[in-house]
Amino acid sequence: MRAAIFRNGEIVVDTMPEPVPDTGQVLVKTLVCGICGSDLHARKHAHRMVELTKFFPGRTPMDLSRDVVFGHEFCCEILDYGQDTARKLKPGTRVCSLPALLTPQGPKGIGYSNENVGGYAEQMLLSEALLLEVPNGLAPEYAALTEPLAVGVHAVAKANISGGEVPLVIGCGPVGLAVIAALKIKGLHPIVAADYSPMRRRLAEQMGADVVIDPAKTQPYASWAEHAQMSPEEKAARPPMQAMLPPLKPALIFECVGVPGLLQQVFEGAPRAARIVVVGVCMETDRSEPMLGILKELNVQYVLGYTPEEFAYSLRLIAEGQVDAGSLVTGRVGIGGVAQAFADLANPEAHTKILVEPWR
Repeated sequence: MRAAIFRNGEIVVDTMPEPVPDTGQVLVKTLVCGICGSDLHARKHAHRMVELTKFFPGRTPMDLSRDVVFGHEFCCEILDYGQDTARKLKPGTRVCSLPALLTPQGPKGIGYSNENVGGYAEQMLLSEALLLEVPNGLAPEYAALTEPLAVGVHAVAKANISGGEVPLVIGCGPVGLAVIAALKIKGLHPIVAADYSPMRRRLAEQMGADVVIDPAKTQPYASWAEHAQMSPEEKAARPPMQAMLPPLKPALIFECVGVPGLLQQVFEGAPRAARIVVVGVCMETDRSEPMLGILKELNVQYVLGYTPEEFAYSLRLIAEGQVDAGSLVTGRVGIGGVAQAFADLANPEAHTKILVEPWR
């Protein structure tokens, strides 16, 4: 089968053996796979990813001297089953799955592995126990966006919203847009969002942001404060010591960029007692001033991935039309176009989400 392969630091097109399903596994045809920002990071910082694996006992790092096939945002079609499978879904059924294989040694990731081929290949293996049938005749290109939406759903869940917070989303790439969609579903308003890209600001409005800011023109935290003013009743209800503080509702800040220096900027701009959810993946060593966090009593929550329940919920949100996931799609390529797509995604005015259609 053909695949776009990460080899010697580059994305190349080549053939590789078709996978054979083992016990409990399903052979699937990859219909669509989204290119994730994490894949762009992995190409550039693969050695760093391997180095950090030492802090996770039992996790097998990528061997960068061998081929790796990325791709973990996929929708597939069932082709065949391995042994000891219930076979409840017929061949030809469209499915999604968490990007993991269940093995006797525990779950193993798909897409950042030498053994488990990801979605930039014509075929791949999934665990039957993790399959979710695509509902409502949902198009595969929309179903493939379940994974990135689930990241936003999980980030909002980990924020432990109690009600009354005013959210600020820093960065409106695919992750930030997923967070905005999840905040809208949660009913938390006004949603304030900031990005330098006009295209991404327009998408932020489409996904549910109430206030959209260009940081080149408007200071995000000042704009947030304008929309987080307490009502006269809320001001009057504050305890005496709190009455000396600015009359602002609780701040909930989502850092969705993942570049060095951004977290320090959040520390500097955040109001006292803000909750900060770090969703953006920064692959480089960074620095921040702990004293700012201490003096402001900031609460910082890092997040990764999603639960199986959040993944299934995200698929339902898309299938039921509660999230306009299709608006994120700005391009489609076959396997031969993956390398150029990685380069094209560097321009936020040109692309937000490029989908790989391996059989194209």
